[in-house]
Amino acid sequence: MIKDFQPRLYQQTILATATEKNLLVVLPTGLGKTYVFLMLAAHRLDKFPNSKILLLGPTRPLITQYYELFLKHFEISKEEMAIFTGFVKPDEREKLWKNAKIVFSTPQGLENDIISNKITLEDVSLLGFDEAHRAIGEYSYVWVAKQYMKKAKYPRIIGMTASPGSDLETISQVCKNLFIEDVEIRTEEDPDVKPYLQDVKIKWIYVELPKHFKEIQKFLSGCLKSKIALLKELSPEIKTTLLTKSDLLKIQSELLKELSQGSRDYEKMKSLSVLAEIMKVQHSLELLESQGISPLLQYLEDLLTKAKTTKVMAVKNLVQDLNFKSALILTRNLKGLKIEHPKYEELKKILIPLLKEKGKKIIIFSQYRDSISCIVSEINKLPGAKAEMFVGQQKKRGTGLSQKEQIKILNDFKNNDFNVLVMSSVGEEGLDIPTVDIVIFYEPIPSAIRTIQRRGRTGRQSEGEVIVLVTKGTRDEAYRWSSFHKEKRMYNVLNDLKRKFNPVMKENSEKKLTEFILPETGITIYADYREKSSGIIKKLIELGINIKLEKLEIGDYLLSHRLCVEYKTVADFIDSLIDKRLLAQLKEMKRYQKQLVIIEGEEDLYSQRNLHPNAVRGMLSTICIDYGVPILTTKNSDDTALLMAMIAKREQINEDREFTLHSSKPLTLKEQQEYIVSSLPGVGPILSKPLLKKFGSVKNIVNANETQLKEVELIGDKKAAKIKEVVDSEYKEREN
Repeated sequence: MIKDFQPRLYQQTILATATEKNLLVVLPTGLGKTYVFLMLAAHRLDKFPNSKILLLGPTRPLITQYYELFLKHFEISKEEMAIFTGFVKPDEREKLWKNAKIVFSTPQGLENDIISNKITLEDVSLLGFDEAHRAIGEYSYVWVAKQYMKKAKYPRIIGMTASPGSDLETISQVCKNLFIEDVEIRTEEDPDVKPYLQDVKIKWIYVELPKHFKEIQKFLSGCLKSKIALLKELSPEIKTTLLTKSDLLKIQSELLKELSQGSRDYEKMKSLSVLAEIMKVQHSLELLESQGISPLLQYLEDLLTKAKTTKVMAVKNLVQDLNFKSALILTRNLKGLKIEHPKYEELKKILIPLLKEKGKKIIIFSQYRDSISCIVSEINKLPGAKAEMFVGQQKKRGTGLSQKEQIKILNDFKNNDFNVLVMSSVGEEGLDIPTVDIVIFYEPIPSAIRTIQRRGRTGRQSEGEVIVLVTKGTRDEAYRWSSFHKEKRMYNVLNDLKRKFNPVMKENSEKKLTEFILPETGITIYADYREKSSGIIKKLIELGINIKLEKLEIGDYLLSHRLCVEYKTVADFIDSLIDKRLLAQLKEMKRYQKQLVIIEGEEDLYSQRNLHPNAVRGMLSTICIDYGVPILTTKNSDDTALLMAMIAKREQINEDREFTLHSSKPLTLKEQQEYIVSSLPGVGPILSKPLLKKFGSVKNIVNANETQLKEVELIGDKKAAKIKEVVDSEYKEREN
């Protein structure tokens, strides 16, 4: 099945393992991880000719690259391959899935297709996860892998990455989430890999922070110190004066948790506001030290503008700080004098001789979009330079590229239409740009994964060079060493893992006591289609419950033909109380025989949005007493899903008819007729159609006698008698 490709020895060795076990492949960038998947796909299709192959990647440009690689090296027609991204409509994806043998997809859309039952994974014999280090937390890879291992007839998984993480816990989590049974790890020191590695020289170029910059730095540092001192005064438990971003985020998370659980401690609330100020000052310092005057001034002016309209005290307080004001004035002055960061001049010195060499391709990475715009503008002033920017889709200050535009820029770069590509982090991952001569980091970054990915853009087919610009005595230096130590730690962990890999998936491969026992008859829950990406839906599907996504006119979930559920998070419940939509929703729910409100979250209900607790108590009383609707609370989406599963099980297990959607407003006349007839005793959706087909109208069914009704298959004496009892009996306002 494979053409015009000669596998390397290490690829063959990795393939041998992949044919036997679910495998994580850790291979340096540019050494052909996708080719291992190509060979494995051929093996699985040879073994299971009627199966499908599925490869997931995080971005559309990557998906396009997979497709082109298979088109070039795999004996298969275009019609048998399909690309699934957000640009392909769900109904079209459903049609493509039926005919395709090999599908390349982004994970989020595929996840929605599985939830909506538009595709099934049971015939997929190989599922690949590129950039497998993403398989942690709530990322779609995790849930898709669970569904695949549960449903596939002949499951096989392969995960591929150049950098799985810098600690054993993260790497183990990736392995667990992807049901990995073995790992194949290659580092740059392995003998079967070394012959194929190109030499990549790494050069660190240091620049001094100018005197004028140091004056601004002094005022911003003074502002930062005063804010940290205030924070420690408000929260004495904070001991250190060196607060990193991760430290600040951790403190913020703990404070938010306390406040959400009802704490009204003034010091905690004030601490949260001061934390926000500290983060803004730290960001300002980072822009000054690593980027320059233009990005810094843009950020400071944005804060000043925002302070005039916002109610956020962190912004208002910060712009009133004397140190902040002084830093702003000095920054404006430098901008007026057109003084920029020395990195600009150093960058020009590096580029000028390179641009004289014909055919040289250069990538420059920068963290910040404002810097990227400035860099592109400056580079295009140099002789022989033609630079383009490559940034994400989100529009910021008029910049932003659609995925179609991103693909075009990459193709133009490959075709030598320009010679310098200035990229944000969106260009770090997986993109196939095979002949880049030099990669320049405008600043070091503290992430080992991202450093490896940036560096891997060069040295693929020929020798490469990496140049990193570092400002002395600033966080640039701290980030350089942070990344170095994390990368070193990652390779130590990988080498340990290589020597003594113990399948971390044991708990998944062994049958565990289930948390929910599904009845043989099964359970169906109708959910509003807007809930499709929620953790509740995913958990319900994991439990084996049949989910039907519909546009529900009333409520969020139907757990039986008579029970409607309105689902709220704590914040949403309070919002719906304030804007009064909750009472309207409760009135609509009365069209069902039973109603239920579920409030999810561990936040304190009485501490939201400065609403008086008595107002909340009054609404809870109204719901329960006046409307007669019970309220249940849950901790999180898993808890909510399990609760709804239990209720649905109780509701449906003894029903003598199939559960159907009884919308209050059927969309068509046909649906309205089926709706009315299906509500008759013992009829349901299965018998409603033959009844209408036999009698022609609802009126004729109502007027039919028992003998005539029994002419329809599956309607016997009891059902016919019950139907006639309902349609013929006199209505009484009160039953005895």
